[in-house]
Amino acid sequence: MKARAFDYRRVASVAEALDAYAACEGEARFLAGGQSLLPALNLRLDAPDLLIDIGRIESLRGIAIEGDRLRIGALTRHAETLASPLIAEHAPLLTQAAAYMAHPAIRNLGTMGGSLALSDPASELPACMRALGAEFEITGRDGTRTVAADDFFLDLFENVIEPGEMLTAVRVPLPVPGTRMRFEEIARRRGDYALVGLAAHLVLTGETVESVRLAFCSVGPTPMRAPTAEAALAGRPLDAAAIAEATAALADDLAPDEDEGFSAAARMHLARVLLGRVLPALREQEAGEMAA
Repeated sequence: MKARAFDYRRVASVAEALDAYAACEGEARFLAGGQSLLPALNLRLDAPDLLIDIGRIESLRGIAIEGDRLRIGALTRHAETLASPLIAEHAPLLTQAAAYMAHPAIRNLGTMGGSLALSDPASELPACMRALGAEFEITGRDGTRTVAADDFFLDLFENVIEPGEMLTAVRVPLPVPGTRMRFEEIARRRGDYALVGLAAHLVLTGETVESVRLAFCSVGPTPMRAPTAEAALAGRPLDAAAIAEATAALADDLAPDEDEGFSAAARMHLARVLLGRVLPALREQEAGEMAA
């Protein structure tokens, strides 16, 4: 099957892209890496009248420290995330997650902004952004607004980006002393969608958990935080008793759906397996060592 006929326009700036979107009398889509959009067009799951190619907008590229945040441009490719020394040092959760993403050909083209704007709950990056407490820069013709990752994802493939807006950058808080983070997932085969994935971010003061953020992928319509499990860990030593209590508490936080190939009970079991694997690994990390 081939895509329905559409107009194509390549733009050189965010302003030009937004103006092109506003001028379109039908449906328009922004094209970044195209790793999700182009298959959808070919399957006619989407049929825009205009495709706006934003792939050459230089202002959407770049990885840099700005104040107390690591700013990552929306056109940053997954391969660049995997190779970036700044990300490896300050947000290694993203480095770890990028290694799980599909295959090299897709990582070479797919972008951070495209993945987040798609908001696929089985993808790694949405869960990572919730675990990191990231913020998203969303730009429209009226200006730029900032939305916390916890408020960005609304439902299956739905988020707060309005028609005529685009995601332009992600800002991740720089880690404080005692920060540890880890991403792991379980899939049928390397490169497949995760059956369950876990992004974990915690801060230890001595042996005590000062703060913790746990976010799962593939267990709901959005990347899911686990507040009851987090509460079971906060303010306590990260010992076997706390880990067991947090693992049991997942029943109050997650309610995976059934699907044709995997039951909700099996997915919940894998979520517990991942938490029971990741928390001890975080406990054993050396101070200041965040990357796996």
